[in-house]
Amino acid sequence: MAVFRETVPRTFQEKLFELNWSVVLLLLLLGGVGVAMLYSAAEGQWNPWASRHLVRFSIGITVMLSIALFPPRFWMGMAYPIYFGALALLVGVELFGVTINGAQRWLDVGPIRMQPSEIMKIAQVLALARFYHDLPPDKVNSPYGLLVPAFLIGAPVALILHQPDLGTAVLVAVTGGAIVFLSGLSWKIIIAGGVAGFAGVIGFLNFGIADYQRQRILTFLNPEADPQGAGYHIIQSKIALGSGGLTGRGFVQGTQTQLNFLPEKQTDFIFTILGEEFGLVGGLAVLALYALVLANAVAIAASCKSVFLRLMVMGIATTFALYVFINVGMVTGMLPVVGVPLPLISYGGTVMMAVLFGFGLILGAHIHRNADPPRGAGLFG
Repeated sequence: MAVFRETVPRTFQEKLFELNWSVVLLLLLLGGVGVAMLYSAAEGQWNPWASRHLVRFSIGITVMLSIALFPPRFWMGMAYPIYFGALALLVGVELFGVTINGAQRWLDVGPIRMQPSEIMKIAQVLALARFYHDLPPDKVNSPYGLLVPAFLIGAPVALILHQPDLGTAVLVAVTGGAIVFLSGLSWKIIIAGGVAGFAGVIGFLNFGIADYQRQRILTFLNPEADPQGAGYHIIQSKIALGSGGLTGRGFVQGTQTQLNFLPEKQTDFIFTILGEEFGLVGGLAVLALYALVLANAVAIAASCKSVFLRLMVMGIATTFALYVFINVGMVTGMLPVVGVPLPLISYGGTVMMAVLFGFGLILGAHIHRNADPPRGAGLFG
């Protein structure tokens, strides 16, 4: 396996000093918002959500900082093993998965319950970044350069759709597509792929989705058609957001939240609590934090010399942006409800650890931005 070595090895303290601490601060602020919103969701109680969120976030930040200190050669070497390990876990979900609310998405590993599809979001980015780093630029549009990424994207998407988990499948597919696009793919292939993809989406919407997923799409188009059933979630979310006005009702003072009119308030609809209690100003402030995180990530990607680090950072940033876009879009009625959480604010351990793991990789890319490993190690080299 072709890897690089730093010409001048740096100490632990030197690497720690080179961390992008502005990104760390922004992530700490988002995690703090999550703790506050979960405290409010439990009617001013630390249990059951806020205290666990705080513990998980503290562990996740520690893991993130540790990951940032690993050299890129380690993650290049681990890219394919991590990917195929995550793929094996998705197959394990098919065989041994735990079913909750009609969806088989989780694995019980001892006392831990994990969602392998969240691990795949990072694993796919690493594998695609490694593949394109090794691939000569003139081979990007070759059959080999097209078929391998098609497998790396298509295999997990098919398994995740079967769980069924439409929201996560869309995230994995779009993130993979973004990396393929950034690799330098020909516009002719992009346009042809776009047309084929559009036809595939139409066919999938007609024949491939579960009845409850089709109902969500119909509800998105007309939630008032079933206000006490399928349309209840989004109607209550809109009421809560509207009642917040410009500056909100105040912390732990939201009526829709505290009177339990808002379902899934600790996960998918956490942004609605924020909007009701802190209004448009509070919602825009949190979106500004997300925008600053993404701006820093793009700047880090632009500063990296190696293809692997650039594509890795942009892939992780794309996943993070899609989390925010889809979650805010669905709670405001602009997108169908597909069960995508708000990163670092919604309750959920696997999602949080995956996000912070990803930002550990981004911070590591910033520290090692001048490294440029050699190309040509091959798919399994």
